Amino acid sequence: MSPRIPVLGSLAVQSPSQSSQLVHVSPATCHNLSLFKELLKEYRQLDDAVTMRMNRTTAQFRDRDRLGAPGKGSVQGQACAYLWQELVANWKRRAEIIDYCVKVMDEDARDQVAQSGRRHDSDQPPPGSSVGARPRLSVSVTDEAKHRQVRNELAIEKIVRQRSIDAFVSRCWNFEPPQSDGDGLRWWREGQKRR
Repeated sequence: MSPRIPVLGSLAVQSPSQSSQLVHVSPATCHNLSLFKELLKEYRQLDDAVTMRMNRTTAQFRDRDRLGAPGKGSVQGQACAYLWQELVANWKRRAEIIDYCVKVMDEDARDQVAQSGRRHDSDQPPPGSSVGARPRLSVSVTDEAKHRQVRNELAIEKIVRQRSIDAFVSRCWNFEPPQSDGDGLRWWREGQKRR
């Protein structure tokens, strides 16, 4: 990922960067925990500022209404629907990244165990081991820690999403997501169960 100068001020929180960058996530991204966590942190900025985004989105729709460009429903309803779409799109992107990296780490762990098994697969026990003992097949401690940290992001994601849903519902208490939005509707229902 090339370094870029962040947009300063509240405008940076209000809307995504004008020069959006396509991020290609590869196995190398998953193995570089700093890069992986920085990428997720960037995607979680919307969730971190959901209340401020709601205020700004409502103000934008109110201004559009005053200028004679009314939409469907109330200003608050339009703002809620717009912000919900942004949240769900962001959650989907993060879920794709996390699921991809979990899959990469799972495959790497299986490959390492298989390679370890091939190295020690013989009739003779390894030197220094007791007679009849089988070698322990495992992944390195470092790789195991990386694997665990990437998997932990699944639980963190649920917490971040729940916190955003709680903040969203506090302002959009009568909002119902569209029935056509499969993931969004599922996340909404999960969030409502935990409230």
